[in-house]
Amino acid sequence: QVQLIESGGGVVKPGGTLRLSCAASLSIGRTFGRYAMAWFRQVPGSGSGRVFVADITHNGDGASYADDVKGRFSISRDNAKNTVYLQMNMLAPEDTAIYYCAASVQYGSPFERGYDYWGQGTQVTVSS
Repeated sequence: QVQLIESGGGVVKPGGTLRLSCAASLSIGRTFGRYAMAWFRQVPGSGSGRVFVADITHNGDGASYADDVKGRFSISRDNAKNTVYLQMNMLAPEDTAIYYCAASVQYGSPFERGYDYWGQGTQVTVSS
């Protein structure tokens, strides 16, 4: 079992920065480094599902990003702390959403169905 808890969301002005964290709690015998990690986001009431933002390999040596966040967001992880991060710079109103972290034993899926474990989400609001 893997439990994920996001933190770091909040309200920020356009052009501002936020750093999201996702701490994993794992059952005995499971290690954080066994899982690729990802961030998704969802706009409440939009009618769309969770949209891929970024993912990172098991040991952090590779990452990929959605086109609309490339160059502004950066994903990283600290396996010693069982934590994955999302550094968000140059935030814009269209980045407003609930941000979720997710875990999968396989790296590389940009779709919700590719992930086995999800956090409860943290709200990010970008507004002047």
